[in-house]
Amino acid sequence: MENPYHYRNKAQYPIGKNKDGQPVMGVFANRTHEIIPIHTCFIQNQKTEEIAKFIFDFIVKNKISIYDEKTKKGLIRHIVTKIGVKTNQVMCILVSNGKEIPKERELVGQLINRFPEIKTIVKNVNEKNTNVILGQENINLYGDGYIEDKLGEYTFKISPLSFYQVNPVQAERLYQVGVEMAEITKQDVVFDLYCGIGTISLFMAKSAKKVYGIEIVKEAVQMANENARLNQMENTEFIAGDVEEILDDLVHRQKIVPDIVMVDPPRKGLDNKSVENLLWIRPKRLVYISCNPATLVRDLAKLEEWYEVKCVQPVDMFPFTAHVECCSVLYLKDSIQ
Repeated sequence: MENPYHYRNKAQYPIGKNKDGQPVMGVFANRTHEIIPIHTCFIQNQKTEEIAKFIFDFIVKNKISIYDEKTKKGLIRHIVTKIGVKTNQVMCILVSNGKEIPKERELVGQLINRFPEIKTIVKNVNEKNTNVILGQENINLYGDGYIEDKLGEYTFKISPLSFYQVNPVQAERLYQVGVEMAEITKQDVVFDLYCGIGTISLFMAKSAKKVYGIEIVKEAVQMANENARLNQMENTEFIAGDVEEILDDLVHRQKIVPDIVMVDPPRKGLDNKSVENLLWIRPKRLVYISCNPATLVRDLAKLEEWYEVKCVQPVDMFPFTAHVECCSVLYLKDSIQ
């Protein structure tokens, strides 16, 4: 990355109390739930960092209760911010262990007066004893519950629960690498597995005959369909459900056989059934984007009997961390000239 600072467009700050019982906001210490206070972070967006500090100060000054993981009592659990780096639109999410937050109208009023970039403020209700940050219920306190950002020539709607790459500058480069590797033509049917809100699907749709996107998060699929309409892409179809089941249905029942498959799975990589389905349909090219080199190597080994790994291109998506994203392209051996 050319300028590897302040690149993160999403921040998730846990709220808690230190050993002296004082409120703290920051990051969890490695492998614990002890919160390390953070004043400045050189990889977070500076504007959203300022907004998060403002919200935390309001919570402390107004003595709004803070969630205690041991007693399971208290309200505020996390402050989450998202920003559209190209559009400068900001989303604030207050994660609460309950539906009523004292002085929330006053907080909303102060936020939108102080920070005109804020497009929406959402209360996310999470009353479960869980490590998952966001609950399933979102209540809009201000705005319509989403922001927009641009990647390449495309506009994307981003909601509280939808996945969007945290480094949009490098995401654009990653997707361009993936599309170039795929060598898509207007005769090609493409499957995009784990498609999220349809970001890479739309990048591919410009060159393809048809793109089918599959994603387990229903809200993300709704966003993907909206993003397709927003960008006037009529050759895409997004399906909500488990990748294993939907892929099985498309291939075996609907007899839709892809020429190219793009996979961008979570860190755990591909499940065995999806690998079996890929080897059954055997697309001529397979593009595998991975955020975990260990599961990438494992999965490529399962595919190498039928596929030749032509290229693995690392992309520095997470500067100043040990993590790297990799884009790999595999050619079906029978199709190699």
